[in-house]
Amino acid sequence: MTRLILSHARILGADHLVDIQVSGGTITRVVPASADDADRGRATAGAGTAAPEVVDLDGRWVLPGLWDAHTHMEQWALVRRRLDVAPATSAEHAVRLVQDALDARIAEGTDEDEPLVGFGLHWATWPEPPTADALDVVGDVPVVLLSFDLHSAWVNTAGLRRLGIEHPTGLLLEDEMLPAEQLDHPSGATLDRLVHSAAQAAAARGVVGVVDFGMDDNIGAWRRRVPHWDGLRVRAGVWYWDLDAALAEGLRTGDPLDGPAEALPGRLGGVPARAPRSARRPLVEMGSLKVISDGSLNSRTACCFDPYHGSDGPDAHGMLNVPPEELQLLMKRATDGGLTCAIHAIGDRANAHALDAFEITGARGSIEHAQLVRWSDVERFAAGGVTASVQPEHAMDDRDVAEGLWPDRTDRAFPLATLAAAGVPLALGSDAPVARLDPWFAIASAVTRSRGGREPWHPEQVLTVEQALEASTAGRGVTPREGGPADLAVLDGDMPGLGAHQDYLVQPADPSDVSEALRTMPVAGTLLDGHWTHRAL
Repeated sequence: MTRLILSHARILGADHLVDIQVSGGTITRVVPASADDADRGRATAGAGTAAPEVVDLDGRWVLPGLWDAHTHMEQWALVRRRLDVAPATSAEHAVRLVQDALDARIAEGTDEDEPLVGFGLHWATWPEPPTADALDVVGDVPVVLLSFDLHSAWVNTAGLRRLGIEHPTGLLLEDEMLPAEQLDHPSGATLDRLVHSAAQAAAARGVVGVVDFGMDDNIGAWRRRVPHWDGLRVRAGVWYWDLDAALAEGLRTGDPLDGPAEALPGRLGGVPARAPRSARRPLVEMGSLKVISDGSLNSRTACCFDPYHGSDGPDAHGMLNVPPEELQLLMKRATDGGLTCAIHAIGDRANAHALDAFEITGARGSIEHAQLVRWSDVERFAAGGVTASVQPEHAMDDRDVAEGLWPDRTDRAFPLATLAAAGVPLALGSDAPVARLDPWFAIASAVTRSRGGREPWHPEQVLTVEQALEASTAGRGVTPREGGPADLAVLDGDMPGLGAHQDYLVQPADPSDVSEALRTMPVAGTLLDGHWTHRAL
């Protein structure tokens, strides 16, 4: 059994340093720091047991470990090896980036026919939309360029041919683009190594858990990883196309996902072998039903009550991927089977439909993104106890596009402070790979609405640092508590704006300074269930 004392720690709400005692993956005591390390270790050692390890934190901050409430772990892991086309400001610019990458591959002796996949397009404000013809100038190599929000893909003719798709423009939207995202997926073992590497990088930023909405047999993939997984806690969501299999198996939100599964037919990998529960808490558990009800702002497919600026025709309001009646049926079936629901809704009309479905079905869970919300619907979030699972970094990514496409309604875009003031539960995430899997980026954007030295965007919607932290710890608050899991983050720097009434804390006045300090917050250590997953002290 791991026994540990984090001595001379600083925690929010205490005006003195404390010792945090850990045993068996649980915080057993939080007491004022007093004795020296040797006395402290002897005092807590029972008869016949070794003294715990004592780590002197020398006044460092200790917080509950951070969570990312919305990720796509496999896609995030893959982005690291894809061509970055985020800098492209036009179709011509993107083509030049692709050509440079192909030229580099030839110089390195890479197979010239191997598909090239890029990630990060922001094409919504380009002078002209991308077309397959424009991308065909690079030759007959299959090329797929994914938008940064993963709601569209730009594919050349060779790429369409490789995917077996006929398309008039080569700009694939919503469900059309799903096959394109799979073009460079590696095998299971290779992908698992990439995911584990991504988890290690997240742990180095104080992350102890993620909500993962992997699209391709997510439950089966996590069961495959469970026997060797030690990186993070994972709540693995199930998509509606796998709902039948999950319900047939009796999986309920919060159930541990054991592995490996028996080799039985079915997309979920069959019924798992139920091994005896170990002393450690299970790290991987069943999450929510995930449904994408509408599109995205940058692809002009988020479903809105009012048309996009400068748009007309049948798609001027965006689109629904799942009609309201079908959404309600899916959520009712999930709820009856013991699953919570996570409903993607970006446009205000999609949010209204999702709230309708929560009310009608009695479902519990979250609306993912909630980027544009009618003021009248804020109270419906609160009344229904629906969590707003939001990605504050998207506000920084989308502010210019929103001003262009939603110029008359950006006061209702990413309304974090209004949601918090109404008592709506908030959960911060990244939507990685759409944004970096780093909660400090989300926290920085939430409390400053600023990035890169720009003026804050709708600063009336900022959160306090305490609010942002509380929305980043999966319900664990902002202070380590006795009896809670020993999932902890140890910081190597002061927290700007946190507990500003205490004179030993730093509170820069400039939002740009606060944003930079939070984004670069050094993390000295991360504990998961009482075990170090990152240690730099």
